[in-house]
Amino acid sequence: MPGAARTPAPASMPPQGLPGLDSRFSRIALVPDSGDAIGTTRGWHALDNGAELDRLGVTPVGTILCVHGNPTWSYLWRELVQQATDLAATGSGDAWRVIAVDQLDMGFSERTGVHRPLAQRVRDLADFTLAIGLEGPVVTLGHDWGGVVSMGWAVDHPELLSGLMLLNTAIHQPSDAPIPAPLRLALARGVLGQATVATPAFLETTLALGHPAVSRAVKDAYRAPYRGAARRGGIGGFVADIPVDASHQSFAELTRISSALRRLTVPAVMLWGPRDPIFSDRYLDDLIDRLPHADVHRFEGAGHLIAEDVDYAGALLTWLGDNAARVTTGAARSEQPTEDYADTVATGSKAAASDIDGSSRSSRSTAPSGGLADGSDASVAQGSKAALVEKASDDAETGAAASDRPLWHYLDELSDSGETALVEMNPGNGAEPRVVSWKLLSRRVREIAAGLAGVGVKKGDRVSLLVQPGADLTAVLYACLRLGAVVVVADAGLGLPGLTRAVRGAQADHVIGAAPGLAAARALGWPGQKISVATFPRAVARALGISHTLAELVRDGRGATLPEAPAPSDTAAILFTSGSTGPAKGVVYSHAQLGAIRDTLAAQYGVGVGTGLVAGFAPFALLGPALGARSVTPDMDVTSPKTLTATAVAQAAAAVDATVVFLSPAAVTNVVATADALTDAQHDALAGVQTFLSAGAPVSESLLAAAADLMPNASAHTPYGMTEGLLMTDISLDGIREAAASRAVGGVCVGTPAASVQVRISALDDLGQPVGEPTTEAGVTGEIVVSAPHLKSNYDRLWMTDRASRVGTDSAFADRRDTGDGSPGAVSAAAAAASTRTRWHRTGDVGHLDEAGRLWVEGRLPHVIATPDGVVTPVAPEQRVESLDRVARAAVVGVGPRGTQQIVVIVETASPARRVALADRELTSSIRGVAGVPVAAVLEVPRLPTDIRHNSKIDRSGLSRWAADVLAGGRMRQP
Repeated sequence: MPGAARTPAPASMPPQGLPGLDSRFSRIALVPDSGDAIGTTRGWHALDNGAELDRLGVTPVGTILCVHGNPTWSYLWRELVQQATDLAATGSGDAWRVIAVDQLDMGFSERTGVHRPLAQRVRDLADFTLAIGLEGPVVTLGHDWGGVVSMGWAVDHPELLSGLMLLNTAIHQPSDAPIPAPLRLALARGVLGQATVATPAFLETTLALGHPAVSRAVKDAYRAPYRGAARRGGIGGFVADIPVDASHQSFAELTRISSALRRLTVPAVMLWGPRDPIFSDRYLDDLIDRLPHADVHRFEGAGHLIAEDVDYAGALLTWLGDNAARVTTGAARSEQPTEDYADTVATGSKAAASDIDGSSRSSRSTAPSGGLADGSDASVAQGSKAALVEKASDDAETGAAASDRPLWHYLDELSDSGETALVEMNPGNGAEPRVVSWKLLSRRVREIAAGLAGVGVKKGDRVSLLVQPGADLTAVLYACLRLGAVVVVADAGLGLPGLTRAVRGAQADHVIGAAPGLAAARALGWPGQKISVATFPRAVARALGISHTLAELVRDGRGATLPEAPAPSDTAAILFTSGSTGPAKGVVYSHAQLGAIRDTLAAQYGVGVGTGLVAGFAPFALLGPALGARSVTPDMDVTSPKTLTATAVAQAAAAVDATVVFLSPAAVTNVVATADALTDAQHDALAGVQTFLSAGAPVSESLLAAAADLMPNASAHTPYGMTEGLLMTDISLDGIREAAASRAVGGVCVGTPAASVQVRISALDDLGQPVGEPTTEAGVTGEIVVSAPHLKSNYDRLWMTDRASRVGTDSAFADRRDTGDGSPGAVSAAAAAASTRTRWHRTGDVGHLDEAGRLWVEGRLPHVIATPDGVVTPVAPEQRVESLDRVARAAVVGVGPRGTQQIVVIVETASPARRVALADRELTSSIRGVAGVPVAAVLEVPRLPTDIRHNSKIDRSGLSRWAADVLAGGRMRQP
């Protein structure tokens, strides 16, 4: 280390005028040093709002003790100091004293000229809090190495500690993984002193990690205490103190703190920036393992300087407010914070999506190598459909409640049946459809589950499934569920960036995939042990990082005993949303909640043993085994539902003697468009369908009717739901026609609540915010709020998002039963008799209930337009515009500041436009004549952007930004 690093200097005050820093909060404390320099007093600079709280006459409820990392200083916490003080001044929240220290040799604290390893820095902080007479309750907050030091203080002061808050940091370096590359570089011989002390390279590199970029003025503020090599000794000291192995002097202290952390039971929260080249999600996963009760929120897009990237201060103060009863008393708790929804409903459960086939294929052969299609009994019928139905009836006679049955119930119940469980229409390499019996499926699931246990997959482990829908996916999915592992399911349609965010965010312990998924996992550094569904040559397997194959699991699992089954309250799955309204979110379900979805679908549509199920939306097919139904996914590109043809649907229907067909709206459009290619035999196959469902996005009456014409004996339905809660309401084609004739306010009518579902509306204010107490009053437009046993448990590692989805609902309804005073049909009889501890979810959709209790969806909450004349929801004017012959699809968006937004209509014409342009005068006049709202401009585009999963949800938020740019003179580019 350069000699300048050992230059002592006294503490000083920061210069005036640093952006965002109120100089009133700066103070210097003289603290006795308990280290090697006993008898020496050290000068500490800190930000402290205590004096200002005294001036305001406010008594704080506790103290937040903030510790910065390397190479920042207490300036990192300026927003928290200011916001906490403002809350105290206005009385709009609890008053917290905030103390943000500059660690010795850092910021404007004293330069000691002495190397201070981790154990000393933990003692330093204890010296400081002792010197200032800090009393509890204390909530610690740390970032980077400040996180480690703050955790050290926390485990050493349980009598004062009431909470723990962390931003990107780490407390343990896995022995099987190298330290992050930027730190390895900084620690290299000949580099450390030059990069950290002699030059500001390390500091400048850190300041370049803002997302968005940190402003020049703020960067200068961070640079202020580190101008000159003599001021940067602490930066080099911190980097040198990284324990790269067990021989390092700070390794023992880091181990002590990390071990003691597991004993902490105080409330905890972690805010994380995933775009951090130093503290990746690997370190977050380790912290969650040590503090499993902690609330966690990953800010997608944020990075190492998360305190500069997002409003961390507002988030932490909100968290403190939510947990006030615990963090202001210092009472340690080990249970989960707020509500644990997993055990609220004995019947609860939602079904996961996946597909089946346990066969493992060699890259050099199409012959099965250990999967489901082993030829012995895959397509041999042993028994009859009547026998299957009889078994189901026997269950009913025993009094077993459906909700008490595990998701693999029928795999056990029908384990000796040769009847078809599933059909894979396109197993690859031009082979004939693969038929899998219940007997084979049941055996493969048991073998794979036992094999997974043998290679280290255990209850609670996260398993990411990167397998195309089919027999393999279904077998692996149910094997994981039976084992108690948590399946992580994300659509391939999210694309590599979306899949990468999902897999990394979920921090899977294991990845089971086919070649494309495993290649992506290897190339993009996705975490987890890699297991292949196919067998590859040794060199290929090594290149892909494959540890085991499905064939090996099947072989090793034969005859092995399965571990104890998971409990209903255990987490079963994390299902990712489509990402149509932002980054895809992981939705957590327990086994009970997945079971409740199964039961709701069975009750609503009569799906069960003997049902033939065609699932044109691939994840839906994975429910087949849980329902006892024969299931099949048509031959299609699952990443592009709009490629599904009528012929493929008919062939799938014939393969399982289908009685139920489920298609996404985009798929329905193309199925109808290709119906002329159907043969007489294929028409006959579709004539056997009794129930037709289309969901995932609004479905017009004309489209549903056209699809129903292909299935003349089917009752056509369009259920309303979401990844967070499948099947909230339902409406039939006849119901849609009846609603259309009712002269109700515009929107898409999605029917009445399903059994055990409750629906409320939270009214919008003039800026489009849902502020009203949720109600069943007819004609009120607002956010749709739902409750059902099959709602999600929570969002994975998205505490703030999860909180927003429940805010204002638990207090309104947790202890209230429905009294029947709302609109008829708005609450089902089953819901009225439900437990008083009801779970609610704000859907983010807007709409209203009509006098008949039917729900009408009018758009998404972020797409509400706040005009000078009031709020406008987009769906109704879009429907009116789409009634014009020249318009194929329309999007209605707002441009300008909320409250004064102007309405812009963007259309995709029946004869597609060649380029983006202002619509001609005739089309503009026609649209203004039917829209029913003032239209400022009409833009014509070749195609409107839609979501990946359904190919039908229009990205109105993106279109709004695009239209604002175009109308301001920007380039006329395709949105």
